[in-house]
Amino acid sequence: MSAPQFFAYPGQGEVLRSQLWYSQSVRIGDRIEISGQGGWDPTTGAMKTDLIEELDQAFENVDLALRDAGGKGWEQVYKVTMYVLESVMDNEEFLGRAIGNLKKWVPGHQPLLTAVGVAKLGAGSSAGMRVEIEVVAHDPKE
Repeated sequence: MSAPQFFAYPGQGEVLRSQLWYSQSVRIGDRIEISGQGGWDPTTGAMKTDLIEELDQAFENVDLALRDAGGKGWEQVYKVTMYVLESVMDNEEFLGRAIGNLKKWVPGHQPLLTAVGVAKLGAGSSAGMRVEIEVVAHDPKE
């Protein structure tokens, strides 16, 4: 088994690694797992204030974290976990956009999905974070 390799993308990924002592992704052999990605600007760390923009940015940040670890992005994702504030769980526009983002980013297959309603999200909660997305991807050595 390969030794874990940890990654933190430039900008906000490096800031979070330094301030909160965690990485954005880890690769172990042909498997990549990422820390929960929120709707922050990856360069400045500023949180999107619009709920739909925040969701879209979280999906983009997932792709960034996967690619930073040497993966090909969402096409290799087989498991998705979405943590969503309970106040957002029943928002039809949010749900529709989440499904639309899955279809956009993973058009070739339907990954496993678990959505969890939570009262509060980690470090980003003070910045108004309402959604956080974790994924696991398979990136075979070709």
